[in-house]
Amino acid sequence: MHGSARSICVLWLCLLAILAITTTAQAAGYTVVDLGTLEEGNSILVRGLNNNGEAAGASVSGRGHRGFIVGRGRIDRLGTLPQGDHSVARSINDAGEVVGSANGLTSIRAFRATRNGALQELAPLAGDNASEAFAINTRGDAVGFSSGPAGVSAVVWRRDGTVQKLGVLPGWRASRALGINDGGDVVGTAVVASGRKHAIRWSRGTPTDLGTLPGDDESEAFAINAAGDAVGISSGAAGTRAALWQNGRVQDLGTLAGGRITRALGINERGDVVGTAAAGHDLHAFVWTPAAGMQDLNSLIPVSPFILMEAVAVNTRGVILAIGRDGSDDEAEHDHHAEFPVRVFLLEPLP
Repeated sequence: MHGSARSICVLWLCLLAILAITTTAQAAGYTVVDLGTLEEGNSILVRGLNNNGEAAGASVSGRGHRGFIVGRGRIDRLGTLPQGDHSVARSINDAGEVVGSANGLTSIRAFRATRNGALQELAPLAGDNASEAFAINTRGDAVGFSSGPAGVSAVVWRRDGTVQKLGVLPGWRASRALGINDGGDVVGTAVVASGRKHAIRWSRGTPTDLGTLPGDDESEAFAINAAGDAVGISSGAAGTRAALWQNGRVQDLGTLAGGRITRALGINERGDVVGTAAAGHDLHAFVWTPAAGMQDLNSLIPVSPFILMEAVAVNTRGVILAIGRDGSDDEAEHDHHAEFPVRVFLLEPLP
């Protein structure tokens, strides 16, 4: 080969190498912290993340459910209510307080607890006999529902443990509160007069129908940020789509390649949204931002033997709590991670 041709060839190879390095660096938007599994053969349910990188959830095995708090290198199991043997933690605030539900002598009851403390029962409304809690804010206010002979009602438990019913619109019933922000705004779902579920927001106790995407007839809201932006799902004949309610409007957050079904599960103060989406015959975790739209989180991390299936929460710093499975599993399609052993990951954004 002529000297000049050889030089040009070497130059092109260098440029291609630089391009490959640059592309790899851009693709890896997060570093991955593997929080592991609790025990061999156990499945894990996680639904909460605070700004300290701690998550709340439950270990699911043949012996039942037991709530836990997990962080870097540390797992603390929660107890149960007196005369009970089952607990599930669903949310954790920055003070390390968790809420969830546990069985008592005769029914399921909501609880609040700390890492090393006993479970404090959150009583249902007067006349009811059961309750569950789904979210807690930094002030220690928790939300969920109370149930009894009169039906199911969304409630908020104040820091002192008092319980307050959240009203619904005329003709509505069976409401559940699923998310709360630090300002006290609450989101959830309720059954409307038609018998369908609609996403609902309570601001200072006043309910608002968040509606659905055009053409859909059902919706649910799972999380809300400080600005009052809520995320969840909207469903209809065409399937289920991730939805964002913002400034009085609802937005379809799109899909991943090869899929139509999406679910938004968490939102932070910057407006980053996380969830799960169908990708071919599998489920993949996603992150959505106003600038980049919906992205498969598996394409934003270094090469891994695991497949990220579901992103369940994102905190103020942009750290994402995700659930993954072994990528060598030949049963690619799973409808719910509780059916098989999974691993829990924190995805920390690169500087």
